[in-house]
Amino acid sequence: MSVSRYDVDRIEKAVDYMENHLSEAPDIAAVARAAHCSKYHFHRIFSAAVGLTVHDYLVRRRLTEAARELTAGRRPILHIALAAGYGSQQAFTDAFTAMYKKPPNRFRREASFYPLQLPLRLNGDFAALRDGSGPWRAVPAGPADTPGWMDLVRLVVNGFPNLQEDEYARSLRDAIRNGQAYIMRDGSTAAGVLMVCREAGSIDFMGIHPFYRNTGIAAALVDQADQIFHRDRREISITTFRAGDKADTGQRDTYASLGFKEADLLTEFGYPTQRFVLKRKGKKRKR
Repeated sequence: MSVSRYDVDRIEKAVDYMENHLSEAPDIAAVARAAHCSKYHFHRIFSAAVGLTVHDYLVRRRLTEAARELTAGRRPILHIALAAGYGSQQAFTDAFTAMYKKPPNRFRREASFYPLQLPLRLNGDFAALRDGSGPWRAVPAGPADTPGWMDLVRLVVNGFPNLQEDEYARSLRDAIRNGQAYIMRDGSTAAGVLMVCREAGSIDFMGIHPFYRNTGIAAALVDQADQIFHRDRREISITTFRAGDKADTGQRDTYASLGFKEADLLTEFGYPTQRFVLKRKGKKRKR
């Protein structure tokens, strides 16, 4: 997708509107009016840029805020369900459980919040993306890259179930210090990031800014991992959602397109996941 500053401004206006009307279940026509464009045009630019429809984005945002309230407050679950736009507690429970893998009452008892979808905050001018001067080279990340890296993490948090930001930030600092964190920059914007574990031969985190999904960055980051592991690893592993998980926004398909194959089923931090494995052949994947 070619991103214009005008499109970014429209998406930001729409996000502000949605954040102010989360409990009102605004339809796409109302959101498009807030963005000052037609419903058709807004649906096209939002879905292409963000990778989610407006409806899916709103569902994830409402459930995220419901999960936050479940762990931080004492309001009855029915009240939380109604505020999240659901007509009954059962409808809310079904939707919540499909995404969070546990019903609201259990989620409240365990009191361990994590977001499905944070508000979109689109920082950067995306200069290289607009003028086609990519691809961008992965370089070792340094401490100064931490703010931009974390901005990207918040944008793509929907692909990483049970991600706890404080714990993740500590892991990132360790990875940077140990030379196991790589970044692709478009100016000050983190277009793609890669965190690896050399000892395990695993990709512990791979995030791509939504605007750069179709620019070959995913393949370039996997090639970077291939180079890191070239001496002593016959395979590279990564974990993601299990098949059929409604929280999956396309991560499984992305890894399959890069040559990863399904491996063992896991449970990580209480969340059901699946390990994917890439058999190394010493050749670069097609961009």
